[in-house]
Amino acid sequence: MSDFLFGQSYYLRFDPKLWEAMQPYPPLGSLYAASLLRGLGYEVAFFDAMLAGSEDEWARALDREKPRIAVIYEDNFNYLSKMCLLRMRQAAFTMIEMARRRDCSVILCGADASDHAEEYLARGADFVLLGEGDITLMELANRLTGKTSTPCEQIQGLAYVPDGAAQPVRTPRRPDLRDLDALPFPAWDLVDVERYRQIWVRRHGYFSMNMVTTRGCPYHCNWCAKPIWGQHYNSRTPENVAAELKWLKNTYRPDHIWFMDDIFGLKPGWLERFAAHVEELGCHTPFKCLSRVDLLLRPGEVDMLKRAGCSVVWVGAESGAQKILDAMEKGTRVEQIYAATRRLHDSGIQVAFFLQFGYPGETREDIEATLQMVRDCQPDEIGMSVSYPLPGTRLYAAVQTQLGSKQNWEDSADMAMLYQGPYGTAFYRQLHTVLHREFRARKHLRELRPLLRRPTRLRLKHLKQLGAAAYYGLTLPLERMKLDRLGQAPHHDIGALPAHLTNEQASVPSAQSQS
Repeated sequence: MSDFLFGQSYYLRFDPKLWEAMQPYPPLGSLYAASLLRGLGYEVAFFDAMLAGSEDEWARALDREKPRIAVIYEDNFNYLSKMCLLRMRQAAFTMIEMARRRDCSVILCGADASDHAEEYLARGADFVLLGEGDITLMELANRLTGKTSTPCEQIQGLAYVPDGAAQPVRTPRRPDLRDLDALPFPAWDLVDVERYRQIWVRRHGYFSMNMVTTRGCPYHCNWCAKPIWGQHYNSRTPENVAAELKWLKNTYRPDHIWFMDDIFGLKPGWLERFAAHVEELGCHTPFKCLSRVDLLLRPGEVDMLKRAGCSVVWVGAESGAQKILDAMEKGTRVEQIYAATRRLHDSGIQVAFFLQFGYPGETREDIEATLQMVRDCQPDEIGMSVSYPLPGTRLYAAVQTQLGSKQNWEDSADMAMLYQGPYGTAFYRQLHTVLHREFRARKHLRELRPLLRRPTRLRLKHLKQLGAAAYYGLTLPLERMKLDRLGQAPHHDIGALPAHLTNEQASVPSAQSQS
């Protein structure tokens, strides 16, 4: 029996695109929370939805552990959880119901629960942790188990329905943790690490694990939802991160690390100190991370990334049209995307682009400018999304009146245009096909060009790659014709952001902007 059973509602099996990619990572948010409660002396158990087949496995975990309290604690470091996908929301509702049937108290924490606490409470949750949930969970756990008598109304960052009340209440938001070094390392011993290793090695030939060094993001991209940390940004010390990396390397022997931070190494001097400690501890491990193109142009930035072990940097390139970057309040310039890409490639670090289409006011010329940017920069990987309005963002405020009953994607491949965007959903789904076929064809040919000069070195995998490049290249004209036809279909263009949402005048309610 356990005092607490931790789980989360992101099931890789319910996301067909990412199930096919099969790059699973355990939910660090859940593992941090479990580690904190275990530090208070509680018996904790863990259910890993990432590798589960369905919610039925959660039911079996409940029956096996018989917890007093079930905690569905989403991984707030995973952008997939922050997207608030409908299939995962339904999974959370099902998990709540299963736990309530077994007389468990149920606690929820996550981006979607913070934005829609009342809906989760109506579905049977007893408590929703608003924003960063670590300390709130600890105080609530002590209250529910009788260790303290603190009234719920005095616990910050909590939504619940008081006894005898008809409506839920929200207590004041809790200040974010600043001393992140004080947190214990995630409870990795609760994870079936060997199962993850087998999946990674079988599918990709190496084993990757995940870490975080920061919480939050201080930038103001007006489409980016931040229900957990708002505009706040707090960082662990490089010494603490290097110590965890050393421990992971000694304990689980990963071949690769994904640093899941929104921005890696933002603070001046952090990367240099981290690289030095990695060298001192002898824990050099290839890693991928996220950064911004303007940060990558700081003197010595790319050199320090290389020294620390970075092999891939994902950047939010978003668009090849400056007017779209400006409308997004991205704070970057198109020429910085080109310059940062050159600098990374020159250093031997791969670069990957996040691209976003469908932002209000985008034209076909802007789309073509983005496609040309991909051709020119030749990133090593790309990911495409369509502008996705989530509560608390200025984009959401601009298009809220146009939203219908569906306000979230079903899964990460949905690509639905949820408001009256420049083009319809069918156009953007076809644009995804065009973008990726052209990108794959060009990438395959670049990689094969040296081998084609020496055919004796060609292997079966290279011939398959050549066949894929030929297929993409031959079918691309037809796919572009389909895109052109869809681009001529009637659609509603809502234009640029309304005047009342300019920088000087826009305001978002504080409860939402803490996202």
